Amino acid sequence: LLFWMFISHSSSASDVMVDLDEAHKNRDDEAESSSRRRANVSTSSSNVSLSNGRMLRASTSNEENDSDSGTLKSRRRTHSGSKVEDHILRWNGKVFYTAGRPPWYDNSGYQLREPFIIGICGGSASGKTTVANRIIEALDIQWVTLLSMDSFYKVLTPEQHQAALNNKHDFDHPDAFDFDLLYRTLIRLKEGKRVEVPVYNFSTHSREKMNKTMYGASVLIFEGILAFHRKDILDMMNLKVFVDTDADIRLARRLSRDILERGRDVEGVLEQYNNFVKPAFDSFIAPCMRYADVIIPRGGENHVGIDLIVFHVKTCLHDLTVKNRAQLAMGALNGRNGNGLQAKPPPSLHVLKQTPQIRGLHSLIRNKNAPRSEFIFYSNRLMRLLIEHALSLLPFSDCNVECPSGLIYAGKRRKARLICGVSILRAGETMETALREVLKDCIISKILIQTNPDSMEPELYYLTLPKEISSYHILLMDATVATGAAAMMAIRILLDHDVPEENITLLALLMAETGVQSVAYAFPKVRLVTTAVDKQLSPNYHIIPGIGNFGDRYFGTELQPCSDKLEYDCASDG
Repeated sequence: LLFWMFISHSSSASDVMVDLDEAHKNRDDEAESSSRRRANVSTSSSNVSLSNGRMLRASTSNEENDSDSGTLKSRRRTHSGSKVEDHILRWNGKVFYTAGRPPWYDNSGYQLREPFIIGICGGSASGKTTVANRIIEALDIQWVTLLSMDSFYKVLTPEQHQAALNNKHDFDHPDAFDFDLLYRTLIRLKEGKRVEVPVYNFSTHSREKMNKTMYGASVLIFEGILAFHRKDILDMMNLKVFVDTDADIRLARRLSRDILERGRDVEGVLEQYNNFVKPAFDSFIAPCMRYADVIIPRGGENHVGIDLIVFHVKTCLHDLTVKNRAQLAMGALNGRNGNGLQAKPPPSLHVLKQTPQIRGLHSLIRNKNAPRSEFIFYSNRLMRLLIEHALSLLPFSDCNVECPSGLIYAGKRRKARLICGVSILRAGETMETALREVLKDCIISKILIQTNPDSMEPELYYLTLPKEISSYHILLMDATVATGAAAMMAIRILLDHDVPEENITLLALLMAETGVQSVAYAFPKVRLVTTAVDKQLSPNYHIIPGIGNFGDRYFGTELQPCSDKLEYDCASDG
């Protein structure tokens, strides 16, 4: 019926295709016009967009920077059937984007709590994604993960792929999905760990080579046509929502989406709908309605129903705001055993022997009047000694080598063949040169963690790690460790990437006793290596007497000299 409604508005089938071509052109014109408008809007946001996973955070910024050069180039039209991972959602004047993930663990290093999982089921083009985005916008929670079932289509055989190109393959049957991979992915997200999610291309009917990385969150929204099909996945959901939309509306949306976004033709879309989509809805999707806690008629247009869901979720979620940094400082001040006595240095702490040379180097770099060139030179010397000492703590095995004299020398050989240096930006980046001087073929990765000026808590903004990082020994580098909050976040990230705790070594030129106790308490198997340990912290969590703002002094970005009364350590760890 809807197909003949399309025909009735044009004199022939060719007129229909002309209308579709005109729709393509209008859509391109609107996109180009929108790009011009966005390019003229300056952004007030200083946040960095993280490209790992669909995790969204609310912002008051109106727009993101769209162009650095200020010149606009016309976009060449493409037909990509994959769901491009757009890390920015704009809704009612708000921007939701991936930036600044707050701590998802307590001061013991464990996950705060399992995420609240919302399952959204419904027919094809019923508005599931729209409902999910509306819930995200209304919840106004810092961190939400959105997972689509479309990512878990099975890899097709050559015969199935050819059938798919001819609209003869059933993509709506349960056998079309890899439910085992989906279950394992949800389990890892529930545990707060990293997952690699496939990206499915609906134009080529195949998975893209590059996966997208996702992490656990406070709220996990999972949507798909068969989201309620398997019981073990259904049992993981805290709230089950079914989006009930009229069949004619779903067909109209599917026609528009598949023709404009996936390069399909009208006949092919209708053939697939009649042969597979509608029968699958009647046989597999509609019966799942009985499992739903809430049924939303009309999809994203039902604002009352969405408001009720949001109200229920907010009442179920506990206040997860934690002051990790304050708790870490107080925990070390009162002693980890709770008796108010200062705890003994943990066995995982390794401090360079305080020789006259080490103390002399510290005297040079702690001097507030030291010229920047001398500060850099002597800091680099300390870093080299620090890294050499850290490497000596890695596992070694016995080996025999033949000397030029013909005699045998009983020596040692390092067991750890794969070593990766991970710097906590920005101050940790200063140690990369010293590491490369010792290990010329060492892989270098980076993690950007910055302190939120309002909450004074560390937040994750960016990371780049090797794909098989779980098999590496990690040298985690930062210039200073004060409360240990940033170091704990970096270690938690590595653990979420399946790096064994005993394979992590934390290096810093200077540590505070508070940071040492906090990190060792949460992660007792992590080795802590430093050149010195200071005893006190200021009320603003700066090391006393400290070394000053190491990053500013090293890179020459100091805004003002340190106070004559007190020298604070304002390093990236904070």
